Amino acid sequence: MKTLNIRISLLKYVLFLFKVMVDGIDLKTLSLQEARQTFSVITQSPILFAGSLRRNLDPFNKHTDHDLWTALEDVQMKHWVLQLPGHLHYKLIESGNNLSVGERQLVCLARVLLQNNKIVILDEATANVDFKTDRLIQEVIRNKFKDVTVLTIAHRLDTIIDYDRVIVLEKGRVVEFDKPSVLLNKRGSYFADLVKSYNKTVSS
Repeated sequence: MKTLNIRISLLKYVLFLFKVMVDGIDLKTLSLQEARQTFSVITQSPILFAGSLRRNLDPFNKHTDHDLWTALEDVQMKHWVLQLPGHLHYKLIESGNNLSVGERQLVCLARVLLQNNKIVILDEATANVDFKTDRLIQEVIRNKFKDVTVLTIAHRLDTIIDYDRVIVLEKGRVVEFDKPSVLLNKRGSYFADLVKSYNKTVSS
């Protein structure tokens, strides 16, 4: 719960310092719980808890089994779940440690699809998963979140290269903000230098 508490504290801090508007509504005018329900978050460390797979996907029991199976199919997990004892009622241990990191992250992604929020925050969501799972997550984001605002803190630069806008931070300050294609062709661009360094690291 420490990670969750830190992120709630960070949300309080952001709402206090900045005016964050969603569909014309200042989030500062909402309670913290109401504000938190306006967006979904997928962190670097998947957040699951002891209990059934169904409860992890739908903690507040708002959705039908059909909805859950559709979400699982969207993240290519339906066949995998059908092989589990109890299917949707398969029991996860604390933190979902009887699943691999990739499986946990895909369960979290299915949960976000069910929440159907218009803002999704990906905090290094693919940093700890294998290349195949990373590709799958990026595919789901591009196909299922077309009408969603996606804010991504990226570990792998190729995952954001086709995003609408990129913000580059240096020592906590914004130094660049533009389309990736513009920054890549800008002389002395921080982002261009990062991409060059990243490509050299990957190729080596």
